[in-house]
Amino acid sequence: MSYGPGAVLVVTEDVELLDDLLRLCAAAGARPEVAADPSPGEWSAAGLVLVGDDRAAALAGRARRDAVLLIGRDLDDAGVWQRAVRLGADHVLCLPDAESRLVEWIADVAERVGDQAFAVGVLGGCGGAGASTLACALAVTAARAGTRTMLVDADPLGGGLDVLLGGESAEGLRWPAFARSRGRIGGGALAEALPELHRLRVLSWDRGAPAAVSPEAMRSVLSAARRRGGVVVVDLPRRIDEAAAEALAQLDLGLLVVPGELRAVAAAHRVAGVAGMALPDLRVVVRGAFGRSRPALGDEEVARLLGLPLAGELPVEPGLLERLDSGAPPGSRASGPLARFCGAFWERALPGAAGVAA
Repeated sequence: MSYGPGAVLVVTEDVELLDDLLRLCAAAGARPEVAADPSPGEWSAAGLVLVGDDRAAALAGRARRDAVLLIGRDLDDAGVWQRAVRLGADHVLCLPDAESRLVEWIADVAERVGDQAFAVGVLGGCGGAGASTLACALAVTAARAGTRTMLVDADPLGGGLDVLLGGESAEGLRWPAFARSRGRIGGGALAEALPELHRLRVLSWDRGAPAAVSPEAMRSVLSAARRRGGVVVVDLPRRIDEAAAEALAQLDLGLLVVPGELRAVAAAHRVAGVAGMALPDLRVVVRGAFGRSRPALGDEEVARLLGLPLAGELPVEPGLLERLDSGAPPGSRASGPLARFCGAFWERALPGAAGVAA
């Protein structure tokens, strides 16, 4: 057995308890090792150790370590807490009452891939600001550089990011399959169920009526996506309902896309005020005007008016609409202004991400 951060070690001689723990490990997607008397190396190297109460006294002299759970059956047994202290267990869980909690604990360890994904949300300060375009470009740029990437469309009225990526007919699940999800979703299972487009996984909408996504479903999906590591990009709606508020709460950073025009800034004030209540780190991306005759507001002026940090000025990319019509997604032209903007953003946002730049 090759032990590591994702390994689960079960320590018990209780046959019935062992059957239950193996069942719960299987439900969590883990393949545990079983040892009634683990070696010092096995004890120290596993990511999580589940000790049956029948073995707690015998293991009390083992070296102290984190992530040890004492598993019992009798909630009224006061002595189990004393045995947990002598063992150095982090928690005591009694079955069957704590089965769901234990499954989540095991699954978190089994799926461990390092740090959680860096999650970025993109929303428009006004209609037609280009938030979906930027969200797609950020995801495409990260995936092209080899970063594990998931793109989540949290805007049910946005038309579907799979369309923007040229993959509306790609096989895989869409939001209606997850809209009422509760509890834990496996990160690997989520990724495998979604369409893969341009080396990234995308959760978008189907062509039917928009499904109402519950806040619990949004929490379950984004938590699963983040456990995979890499980056998660979320395209957010301007109207912040309960599900969108839950999405904002899961993010590390938000980008508010605002055209450099006074009316757009006025509209963005309202969006920023609501979004900023759920997301402390909200920054503004100023989009250049498309052929406007009157002068646009400068990027620093827009940031000052909104009272937000400036994340940069999003340049206009000539020929973008024509490439979209031909099936090329935003950011696919590595030498284009949009891809360069996204590459520079990832360099600043992700430690050691120099290879993301175009």
